[in-house]
Amino acid sequence: MFVFGSSLMDNGNNNLLGKTAKANYAPYGIDFPLGLSGRFTNGRNVVDLLGEYLELPSLIPPFADPETKGLKVINGVDFASGGSGILDDTGSIAGQVTSLSQQIRNFEGVTLPELEAQVDCRSTKSLPGNYVFVVGTGSNDYTFNYFLSANRKPPLRSFTANLISSLSLQLQKLYKLGGRKFVLMAINPIGCSPMAKVRLPMRVGCLQVLNRAAHLFNVELKSLVDDLNAKLSGSRFVFVNSYKIVRDIIKDPTSHVGIIITMGLPSSGFNDTTSPCCQVASFKEGGNGVLCKRGGRVCADRSSYVFFDGLHPTEAVNVQIATKAFTSNLTTEVYPINVKFLAEA
Repeated sequence: MFVFGSSLMDNGNNNLLGKTAKANYAPYGIDFPLGLSGRFTNGRNVVDLLGEYLELPSLIPPFADPETKGLKVINGVDFASGGSGILDDTGSIAGQVTSLSQQIRNFEGVTLPELEAQVDCRSTKSLPGNYVFVVGTGSNDYTFNYFLSANRKPPLRSFTANLISSLSLQLQKLYKLGGRKFVLMAINPIGCSPMAKVRLPMRVGCLQVLNRAAHLFNVELKSLVDDLNAKLSGSRFVFVNSYKIVRDIIKDPTSHVGIIITMGLPSSGFNDTTSPCCQVASFKEGGNGVLCKRGGRVCADRSSYVFFDGLHPTEAVNVQIATKAFTSNLTTEVYPINVKFLAEA
């Protein structure tokens, strides 16, 4: 499994960058078996959980780790970087990040030659059919680019069309490098995050301007799946509608107990859909409304919270997303087939 994207996918790459968004301090990783790792949640992220479902023998290593080479790349590599986006200029507010285009260059120039040497193949034909490429990006292009820009902005539909066009070219590049099975993650309902609500504390409910942007992107991303499946011979693209999965939890928080318990998390369901589980550093404290305060307070029952910090889901929500991505037969949740069928194809 090869992974590209932003903080929801990042498993430690930003740890080794300069001044940037990082999650390599407490309370992040409080429930992760290996402790602090750089994952932007309390425990496992969606990548870890999909890896478990795919029965990978170990966690996917981050590209930035100097030891990620040789035999360690055979089961996959994670290139994702928290704060990055589809556009190269997204993420500048977070400091030094690795854009999606640079992530793909890292795959092409460093990891792919290592992989070809290990499995004795040439990617210009295609990689062995068991490799899955997971791409989860786009959220930061709205929250930390479009909606923060002081410059004159294009209409939202035009900006979104540009994002999808850019993403399409990047996915076609991965196809040319040998990728055939792709999982594309939707943007979550970012307007329902604690970060969004901090901006308008008197508002009741979600910030619809952000949710509309996410929904527009997701509609176009699902259409892109159809386009690329038809255009790229031998390819299989899958769209995971994490927007709907998370939105359903927020609307009906007590109806999702079974999946959480199945994945080893005791739970009576979600009972807090609006607050961050950790103490988020305020703007006055030098925070950005997103990341946990270093050494700050953390909730006791983390499996009952939707959000761990100001933006990122808890492990319990990641379990919901990964489980439905892998097993759901509802095309409103994963389209046109689930990840289990994709892996077996």
